Order: sequence, then C-alpha cells, then structure tokens
Amino acid sequence: MSDISTQQKLRNLFATMFLDHPATVNESYFGHMRFALGFAFWLAVAAFAALVHAVIPAICETTASRILKRLHARIESRH
Repeated sequence: MSDISTQQKLRNLFATMFLDHPATVNESYFGHMRFALGFAFWLAVAAFAALVHAVIPAICETTASRILKRLHARIESRH
C-alpha cells in the first residue's frame, strides 16, 4: 500500500509543479513554456531599452513602455 500512496503523491507533486497552472489558462506544459519564454524575452528587451534610456535619455524614449503595454494586452486577452 505504501508504494501506491508514494506513487500517487509523486504524481500529485508532478501535476502541481508542472501541469495545474498551465491548465488554468488552457495550455499544455510546453505551450505555457513557449508563452512564458517569449514573455521573458520581451521583458529583457524592455529592461535593456530602459537601461539605455537611463544612460542616454534621447534614446529609446518609449520603447520599454510600448513593449510593456503590448505584453499587458497579451496577458489581458488570455483571461
């Protein structure tokens, strides 16, 4: 009996860690990974643009805010 309950606990842990959240937004694990990695990429681009703008204010004046607005719209359209 303990083997079955241990296996069940591992399955539940796996589902909790990797499957439950993607399912809440109707995505598979890999679909969710793709979305999150794309999101992270554009956040990094926005961060870099903000850094450039901090050093040279005449450059990338609206780049970071435009990217963030676009990402916000993507998140809002999912819910």
